Amino acid sequence: MVRIGAIVLSTTDTERAGAFWSEALGYDRGPNPDFLAPRGDGPTRLHLDRTDRTHLDLWVDSAEEQRAEVERLVSLGAERIEWDYPDDADFVVLADPTGTLFCVVDAGR
Repeated sequence: MVRIGAIVLSTTDTERAGAFWSEALGYDRGPNPDFLAPRGDGPTRLHLDRTDRTHLDLWVDSAEEQRAEVERLVSLGAERIEWDYPDDADFVVLADPTGTLFCVVDAGR
């Protein structure tokens, strides 16, 4: 089942943004301070990034589920996007029907 695993927030200052958003949302900063995780059982983390655009990361639990969800989302109107993927990519980049990019991530890796 696909779920929002992370919201990637584009920011010019991850330190200041992290300090603000961790307090505003009650999130904890992890070993990598650019990743903020909810306290307790909350599923969605916040990823602060200087180089990436703001987008959703949708998580699934396996490569098989990733393939199925990508196909399901494409059948709903999403489009596959040409992307320069790293060799070990655990994500697939799609665009919704209005062109907004998002990723489907195999979080089981």
